[in-house]
Amino acid sequence: MIHAQNTHDHLVRISPHRLSLGASCAMSDDFYVRYYVGHKGKFGHEFLEFEIRPDGRLRYANNSNYKNDTMIRKEVYVNQTVLSELKRIITESEIVREDDKQWPEPDRNGRQEFEVVVGNTHISFATAKIGSLLDVQESKDPEGLRIFYYLVQDIKCMVFSLIGLHFRIKPI
Repeated sequence: MIHAQNTHDHLVRISPHRLSLGASCAMSDDFYVRYYVGHKGKFGHEFLEFEIRPDGRLRYANNSNYKNDTMIRKEVYVNQTVLSELKRIITESEIVREDDKQWPEPDRNGRQEFEVVVGNTHISFATAKIGSLLDVQESKDPEGLRIFYYLVQDIKCMVFSLIGLHFRIKPI
């Protein structure tokens, strides 16, 4: 059975860091993902954010004030098969081997944050918004940033699909 809800609490932002978690980790299971991309500009704080928790709870928020849009918030629970596939995608990307030290720093054009817990590994990345593959190729660490770029694209596509499937209006 799938449970869906349209509201959620505000998601917590953390600063970039890398550490290994021991057995006393606050997360009882060994998997967590959070992604944020946003900027503050002419229309205020505009962002897209989602997190996936070990219990299968996927929370999504998209805030744009363009043409007086309102914040979109969605929450769904996904099953263990979806979590396993997401874990496989992240593990196979080998993102946990990367380091964001050589990546572009967040700037006035915006920032991206990506946090993952897989097993005993807990990583967080923060970088500038990536406009295109040209931005990736011109960075100081094009290989690492390319892995990040494609992984984020894959996960965003999966999240958008899951949200779309759960909240699709049935045709008449």
